[in-house]
Amino acid sequence: MVAILGISAFYHDSAASLVVDGDIAAAIQEERLTRRKHDPSFPVNAIRACLAERSMNADALDYVAFYEKPLVHFDRLLETYLSFAPFGFRNFMRAMNIWPKTKLRIPSIIRRELGASRRIPLVFLDHHQSHAASAFFPSPFQEAAILTIDGAGEWSTATCGIGRSNRIELSEQLEFPHSLGLLYSAFTSYCGFKVNSGEYKLMGLAPYGRPVYREVIEQKLLRHKNDGSLWLDMGYFDYCQGLTMTNGRFHALFGGPPRTPESEILQKHMDLAASIQSVTDEMMLRIARHVHSTTRMRNLVMAGGVALNCVANGRLAREGPFERIWIQPAAGDAGGSLGAALFVWHQLLENPRVPNPRDSQKGSFLGPSITDGEARATLQKYGIEYEHIENDDELLDRMAHWLASEKIVGWAHGRMEFGPRALGARSILADARSPRMQSTLNLKVKYRESFRPFAPAVLAERTGEWFDLPDGWPSPYMLLVAPLLVPHRRAIAHNEQRILASDPDLRRRVNIARSSIPAVTHVDYSARLQTVDHDRNPKLHRLLQKFEAITRCPVLVNTSFNVRGEPLVCSAEDAFRCFMATQIDILVLGNYVVRREALTERAMTSARSEHLAQFQLD
Repeated sequence: MVAILGISAFYHDSAASLVVDGDIAAAIQEERLTRRKHDPSFPVNAIRACLAERSMNADALDYVAFYEKPLVHFDRLLETYLSFAPFGFRNFMRAMNIWPKTKLRIPSIIRRELGASRRIPLVFLDHHQSHAASAFFPSPFQEAAILTIDGAGEWSTATCGIGRSNRIELSEQLEFPHSLGLLYSAFTSYCGFKVNSGEYKLMGLAPYGRPVYREVIEQKLLRHKNDGSLWLDMGYFDYCQGLTMTNGRFHALFGGPPRTPESEILQKHMDLAASIQSVTDEMMLRIARHVHSTTRMRNLVMAGGVALNCVANGRLAREGPFERIWIQPAAGDAGGSLGAALFVWHQLLENPRVPNPRDSQKGSFLGPSITDGEARATLQKYGIEYEHIENDDELLDRMAHWLASEKIVGWAHGRMEFGPRALGARSILADARSPRMQSTLNLKVKYRESFRPFAPAVLAERTGEWFDLPDGWPSPYMLLVAPLLVPHRRAIAHNEQRILASDPDLRRRVNIARSSIPAVTHVDYSARLQTVDHDRNPKLHRLLQKFEAITRCPVLVNTSFNVRGEPLVCSAEDAFRCFMATQIDILVLGNYVVRREALTERAMTSARSEHLAQFQLD
């Protein structure tokens, strides 16, 4: 047996992954266990949980792989500061206070935290090499083009290459400070959202605006080529030498200072979001076409934080040159831990790879499990009245009926998801047909901005009847946006309101289609969908079948089981506390059911106050 531990840490979204004889045994983000969102600390808890999945201790490990090369990263920081000196001295001093204590001592930290009795070989990979490995090795393809795009690794901000059998090779790269990911993050920051966590909010805001600033962005901020490479005018940005993403020149260009977080969102911010999303879509298409022309591959795999931009991914699916695309569900830095471990197994140890026709990600259900014993103990601890439904078929029947009557259900069972999306194991589910559900979930359950859309979970075999997704393009990990299916398949998904305005009949048909599942239809008649098949996700698939039998609708709202500012719930205790702090109607914890209407006021007050004391709004 060969056991390989992969680690990502010390930037954001620290994680650990365990690969045993090529099998992905576990992969867990540290935030899920510490309850600190985007926790960057060394993932000691995630490591412990990964090892527990195989009843192992650190002595049983054969290799430990780290997702980047700290010394090369440090070299980039030093060279950047020297290039901008004397500006950026404060940023330089802050780095000097952090790096010598942690990031330059990663080998000794790993050995100290693992407490291993022997010297386990440590392997350090390039950041984008880890991303590339996480994208290709679990993919369903024997060979594929590889594309990784993020803010920055050591020097690379984007790479492309080829994966064949059990090897990857990266041939081209874009280098810091020129970065599509950092450009998008600059607008995230300027619009008042937090960098490295608020980019998806900007993406959700974009359909409310018009891309009126696109020309300004392309003329003033960047130069780009047909191959997708870009050059940023650093006179508008501050991330190389300062503590902010943008500077006064940027602010003057767009008519004023950055939006203050939590302040009113103006039409200007919506238009900025639409503009940078439009630029990102076009750049991604250009890069993909270049990669296709140079590699001649039919399939593409993707990773890196920008690969989580499901709007751009949807454009690639519909308009790009590739026959199929597979995107790593944990495309950000957390997934680098998995890529590092798989790289050691396949490429360094030269073990063969046999692709799974679906993929080898196991539905991304790679985290800790909730057992019936844990669920029962949690509910008994709080003296909560519950019902145990031992038969899964009966439980799913009742859940389908509750959902059909517009009850909101918090569902926590089995192994937790790896990556940012809830896929049915730590999910809040609701009726997509309800016109009230979107606002109810945002304001009374998630406690978040009212403009934020929700994702539909749809039976894979019914997807083509509801969404305009290319044939043979599943979206099991909620990483593609697709237009709602309407007659004529006219292009309406990208804010082309003039088409609707000029065609009353089409507008009427769109409104009818939209009204059928309004809770998951965004303002531009699109949705970030999850296609649910029986192999990857048997319980959610059966639930959707039962819901369809009652309602003739194979679509449910699926959103993450958490509130704003918290990570996805992990344990039964996490799920119960989140349930008590929200207006979720029913909690299904393993095979145990708690109905809000049956709770005593004393139990509700006690559990709610304990939970609310533990989280703060992001």
